[in-house]
Amino acid sequence: MMTAAQMRAARALLGVDQKQLAEMSGLSLPTIQRMEASEGNVRGVVDTLTRVVEALERAGVELIGEGAASLSGGRGVRLRTGGAKRSGAPQ
Repeated sequence: MMTAAQMRAARALLGVDQKQLAEMSGLSLPTIQRMEASEGNVRGVVDTLTRVVEALERAGVELIGEGAASLSGGRGVRLRTGGAKRSGAPQ
């Protein structure tokens, strides 16, 4: 599973916009926009989700599931649950 927030964070790490991700995955821009507008887990056809995940992985992104350990070094994004929020952070 991939969340919309993970998808946006992965794009940010790569420095690509939605159009570029669409090209990388062979999908349409409206499809990428719909996926990123999802609440929580991205919903869609399994093949579509697979194409996005594979495109992100080819570009060097490792998607880390909740509670999973990262198997390689490098940069990543993870949202802690139950942790204190920094002042100025969105609520």
